[in-house]
Amino acid sequence: MSRTPDRTPAGTPVRKHLHLNAFLMSVGHHEAAWRLPESPAQGGTDIAHYQNLARIAERGKLDSVFLADSPVLHGDPGRRPSSKLEPTVLLTALAAVTSRIGLIATASTSYNEPFNLARRFASLDHVSGGRAGWNIVTTAGAEAARNFGLDDTPLHHERYERAAEFVDVATKLWDSWADDAVIGDKERGVHALADRVRRIDHRGAHFRVDGPLNVQRSPQGHPLLVQAGSSEDGKEFAARYAEAVFTAQQTLEDGIAFYKDVKQRAVAFGRDPDGIKILPGVVPVIGDTEAEAQELDAELDRLIAPEYAKRQLAQKLRIAPEDLDLDSELPEDIPTEDEIEGAKSRYTLIVDLARRERLTVRQLIGRLGGGRGHRTFAGTAEQVADTIEHWYESGAADGFNIMPAVLPSGLERFVDRVVPILQERGLFRTEYSGTTLRAHYGLARPANRFFDSPASDADAVVPAGADGGRSPSALVDAR
Repeated sequence: MSRTPDRTPAGTPVRKHLHLNAFLMSVGHHEAAWRLPESPAQGGTDIAHYQNLARIAERGKLDSVFLADSPVLHGDPGRRPSSKLEPTVLLTALAAVTSRIGLIATASTSYNEPFNLARRFASLDHVSGGRAGWNIVTTAGAEAARNFGLDDTPLHHERYERAAEFVDVATKLWDSWADDAVIGDKERGVHALADRVRRIDHRGAHFRVDGPLNVQRSPQGHPLLVQAGSSEDGKEFAARYAEAVFTAQQTLEDGIAFYKDVKQRAVAFGRDPDGIKILPGVVPVIGDTEAEAQELDAELDRLIAPEYAKRQLAQKLRIAPEDLDLDSELPEDIPTEDEIEGAKSRYTLIVDLARRERLTVRQLIGRLGGGRGHRTFAGTAEQVADTIEHWYESGAADGFNIMPAVLPSGLERFVDRVVPILQERGLFRTEYSGTTLRAHYGLARPANRFFDSPASDADAVVPAGADGGRSPSALVDAR
């Protein structure tokens, strides 16, 4: 599946640029990154550290930076840095020191409410001048559930049903203000037009929300919608709602299959397949020579605490740690994907990787230690660029979620060594052409469902106590 360049009306081929996102994980994605001398021990809560990373990514003209999140303390905090700042708060601090790069935060539909989350992302979009994105997750795991008064994780399909309604409510709230609602007429003392702000009056299976949102429509209309699940439910959800998909694919063949599948599902929902960008994760370890890169990779693997990592792997596989032998392959008798309620696609990816390459548990731990199932490789900047180009031109990706093994050095090496090669090959931008995250991804600003159709004015529900007319008496201060 090779790419056919778009053509201008004059017939001149126009090559699309790939998209690059920087996935910022504390001091790096490798399990042992924090043990290197260069890594800041308090990187997970160091604002200056993250601001430096955002500036590096913006220097490389990357589309966006991305922060993962989970409402639970993962792993043993005695073994590795585990502290995480709330991502929308952190991205607000990053917005202050950058001007173009997109800012994507993860937030769960399982353990939030639509009004509060819609407000947070609308606020971030205003603060950043239109650079906000929401990575929509459905959070699995009993540990998280117990932090919210539940005994266990809701069933997989129930989480996705809630997520679908959650997104529907959030987008309604973002549309509850017309773009022209605020007029700021100081002479008449009028701030907003009453009939251009409306309630949403949502009544569904999971949520009852009156609205309107208490934040006017943001620069992008809606923050960019991102999704990161690759199960059947996840792909269906992505095809219906997502504008970018973060995915983990180990082989080119799997990447091409996933790419085609999600694009075809999007078409079935009546969407333009180019309106959903597929971005596999990749963990590059970059050296001046291939041998140097492989030595750094090996050094990181040597710093993994194997017994701790074995316990983590056993937890992912839903088996007892004593059932794993570090120097043997995975046991045959482990759960199937159908028996797993959370993170189904990642479970399958890990098991398939181990079976396909006949890895011992120790070897599997090393592979997962770098990217938790995302594709990892060590090589020169040229080799990294070659791999990116090959996947992109083969139709396996619209771009990549870059996951440096070590931060900040891994991001610096990618920006300063790999990006210039991609630019020279005409694969990546040399300057930003737009100011919003949607512009970087080549996506249109969403229409307002309530105010951009001919019948919308008649259907509008005016805030209580306001006159629906457009006379001066109908102009209200939207406080």
